[in-house]
Amino acid sequence: MLAASAGAGAQEAKHYRFAYDQPRNTGYSIAGDLFADKLKELSKGTMLIDQYPGAQLGQEPQLLQLVKAGDIEFAIISSANTATISPQAGVMSLHFLFRDEAHVIKALADKPVIEAIQKMIDETTQGLHVIATGSQGVRHMYSKKEIRKVEDIKGLKVRVQATATEDTMFPAYGAQTVHMPFGSVYTSLQTGVVDVAENSINVYLVNKHYEVAPVLNITEHEGNNALVFVSDKLWQTLSAEQKQWVLTAAAEISNKEPTKAFELEKTAAAKLKTLGVKVVEDVDKKTFTTIADPYLDKLAKELGPHADKIKTLIRAIN
Repeated sequence: MLAASAGAGAQEAKHYRFAYDQPRNTGYSIAGDLFADKLKELSKGTMLIDQYPGAQLGQEPQLLQLVKAGDIEFAIISSANTATISPQAGVMSLHFLFRDEAHVIKALADKPVIEAIQKMIDETTQGLHVIATGSQGVRHMYSKKEIRKVEDIKGLKVRVQATATEDTMFPAYGAQTVHMPFGSVYTSLQTGVVDVAENSINVYLVNKHYEVAPVLNITEHEGNNALVFVSDKLWQTLSAEQKQWVLTAAAEISNKEPTKAFELEKTAAAKLKTLGVKVVEDVDKKTFTTIADPYLDKLAKELGPHADKIKTLIRAIN
């Protein structure tokens, strides 16, 4: 009887795919580990997560479509790329929306902010739901040259994420925007297709972008936010108890991952200096914020009511 019972338990274990486009040792893999460990614990080993890092199953826009179709159960995607299916998600990419590291961490764990993001996705797209928020720190500009003030990017070609906010802000600074998948950034920097890219410090490190753009300019112009999705196809098959396990495991990400991501950023910055990367820490951010600040309210309103509400909630957090 004991043997039969053990066999039945083993058969009940189900595996679910959790995909992302960054390598291990990034904020995305931290999120995957937190989620997998908690879900395994809560479900007593009956719900197991198999992680697919490094764009094994596709770049972020493709992953979104796979989750919508139910071909992947879970994925963590940048809020900027989420704007490809829900344009109002571009609000999370507003420049200087976040004041500092502490503000990012607090906002991403804020219940009203998370609920407003969930409502935005549920009301503007189909096939998937947001279950958590995450971070890969804040974004900085990197290139072959120093960027100490806004005038330094005038006329330069900057690879940006495909959001209306980016397409407005970088031209406002005097730069040209170029869209491309993340996987093409290294070669484009190398060949001069783009002059500047922007991302978090650890992403810059683990993807070796410093090899072709050895100057990291600490601009802190944008939160590097992410959203964790579950396929509606899976969601509809889960029991009430299983849904609660998933949501509780997802809360681990919102509550713990951003802090860990910023710790990774600090470690990555120290390592980059040992690799000979020039880190420009005294960027005159006021030259950027003077241009960016008037756009905050304007762009949020233009994106739509959900975006405007999320912007207002985030700005109100002290």
